[in-house]
Amino acid sequence: MVISYRMRGVLLAGTIAGVLVVVSSCVDVGLDDADGVEIDADDIGGVVTSAQGPEAGVWVVAETTDLPTRFIRIVATDDQGRYVLPDLPEATYEVFVRGYGLVDSPRVSASPGQMLDLEGVVAPDARAAAEVYPAAWWLSMVELPEGELSHQQLGSAVTGCLNCHQIGNKATREIPGSILRNSDSHLEAWDRRVAMGPMGAAMSGSFRRLGDQRGMFADWTDRIAAGEVPTQTPPRPTGIERNVVVTLWDWGTEHDGRTDSTASDVRDATVNANGLIYGVVQPSDILAVLDPVEHRASTITIPSTAPEMQTETPPSPYWDDDPVWARRSDPRSVAMDGQGRVWLTGHVRDTRDQPGFCTDASNAFADHYPLARGARQVFMYDPGTEVFSEIDTCFSADHNQISDDDIIYYGFNGGLGWIDIDIWDETQDAEAAQGWCPGVVDTNGDGVITAGWTEPTDPIDPTRDHRIRVSCYSPAVNPADGTVWCSGNGSADNKLVRIEIGDNPPASCTAEVFEPPLSVMNPSAYGSGGLHFTSDGIAWQDWRGSGHFASFDRNRCADTTDPEATGQSCPEGWTFHRIEKPTYQNAEFPINSDESYLTQVDHHDVLGLGRDVPLYGVVNTDSLEVFVPDTGQFVTLRVPYPMGFFSRSSNGRIDDPTTGWKGKGLWSSYSNYAAWHLEGGLGTRQKSVKFQIRPDPLAK
Repeated sequence: MVISYRMRGVLLAGTIAGVLVVVSSCVDVGLDDADGVEIDADDIGGVVTSAQGPEAGVWVVAETTDLPTRFIRIVATDDQGRYVLPDLPEATYEVFVRGYGLVDSPRVSASPGQMLDLEGVVAPDARAAAEVYPAAWWLSMVELPEGELSHQQLGSAVTGCLNCHQIGNKATREIPGSILRNSDSHLEAWDRRVAMGPMGAAMSGSFRRLGDQRGMFADWTDRIAAGEVPTQTPPRPTGIERNVVVTLWDWGTEHDGRTDSTASDVRDATVNANGLIYGVVQPSDILAVLDPVEHRASTITIPSTAPEMQTETPPSPYWDDDPVWARRSDPRSVAMDGQGRVWLTGHVRDTRDQPGFCTDASNAFADHYPLARGARQVFMYDPGTEVFSEIDTCFSADHNQISDDDIIYYGFNGGLGWIDIDIWDETQDAEAAQGWCPGVVDTNGDGVITAGWTEPTDPIDPTRDHRIRVSCYSPAVNPADGTVWCSGNGSADNKLVRIEIGDNPPASCTAEVFEPPLSVMNPSAYGSGGLHFTSDGIAWQDWRGSGHFASFDRNRCADTTDPEATGQSCPEGWTFHRIEKPTYQNAEFPINSDESYLTQVDHHDVLGLGRDVPLYGVVNTDSLEVFVPDTGQFVTLRVPYPMGFFSRSSNGRIDDPTTGWKGKGLWSSYSNYAAWHLEGGLGTRQKSVKFQIRPDPLAK
């Protein structure tokens, strides 16, 4: 095993300064000004300075509502405080500066072709400066108490909440007055507030299971209300991070949450060039649609005959009794195929109406491993015909990936399912097009999986195969050999499971299990997360519990046989990296106050950092983290405005391969559960997000 810690220290952002005064003037476009900033007719450029000199690594934000949907473009300043906002659509913009250690500047009206210099002053205090810190820095103030649960268990409990919310954002670190006024303490207020919302019952149950230790949240918000601020400071962009251009568009509705998006086929980034971006919106039963050329957003209702879902909760401090979370299709993950069609998961029917072939022995897969219940099925939307098709799956479909031979794989709790797209197109027969396998290790070594295997809780029997627990939250296809791998998302799930489908599934579906070696790290790797493969067959897996980013190379294994199915057969296959993040200050070992989510790979060099560069979304830091294997360095793609960005997925698209960085980009979306938790509050909409990296901070 190789352990390689790539640490980036926290950059203290120079001064605590704020930008308050703006001087603007018009210049002849295409000419340098005195500071060497050159702009074209569709750019805005200038210099950001404060009383202490040029402000390096701060963001300049241009926002407009003149277009059909709200449009925002953000760039960072170079080491001399210079900036260029490139290629702005014709509109009038409000421009301001945001930076760590700064107070937001007043917004100034400007138009493309204008040179705009901004002058800054020192912020009044540390609390004002901390208002623009991402949620993780505020959450790091939580003091983990001693008690029945260990610090690791408490940290993992918080991480579980981050699946849906940023904890530490303004909406969570400040208790609404309507709740606090009717509570005798912050603890009582917390007991009430977690019972609200679309997952109120589940949240309240999880919160109560923390027992008296749940008081750590009340202590935290009480201290913040008294004026305490984070002691850890987020870093400003450095190096390549100052070359990042972030563009955002409003889309969807003000009720939205859990937005997952697709711009192109992950296998071929030229699919759907300059086309529409699609996002599934779970609480709203819609496809959110963005036309990034016309800057126009729309919605498409996803049809479903499933019964309405509505959680009974106390009145919301935002929506009172308005049932904004009532839904039927409840869509989740989304992908685009090579024809530009959109595949999404959701409820096509009542979950109790499982098709008979899911348990009938006449179906080979059901005979092998019957599935009596499936929570989500599959929709396919064809933009050409504007028609939805329904594919009724036996397995509960969620996150997915399409293989080179047009099979779309879905993970479920217990195994792996799939739809053969070609068979579906030919037959429109859901039974014929789908298959599934549990995770069964060929422990008797006969090359096939035979009925009568031992179950996960049974002792190993060398004469019989053995089924293992598989949490396939994140399936990934290894393009080097066509196998499909699974990663879970539980705080105690440390597995990588390899499933070889074989020529005669389900009998030929054989599993291997790999786990990191017993700890030689501090912290140990725990709590697996997203998974994706580079073209050389190396698996990249983020660890949402411990904050690691790991690669696993099966080709380095001296032996992959594991007769005891312990997962400890290949310690030499693992390499671990860990970026420095804010941590709980009193934890017994480093526990991050953020959570990684799903892993993707930039297969097509849309970021300009090379082909096959892995990355993952992070909850609570408003960012994607890109790991560049050639240099061993992390590059942070931060969205500083509006605060609240976290990503469930991203994928690259090439619109024009002849125009360099301008013709390509990495697309993602805001994916938190409640849009009204974003900066801006009630009425704010989720965003579709495009990241581009230009050659330098002044490239236009």
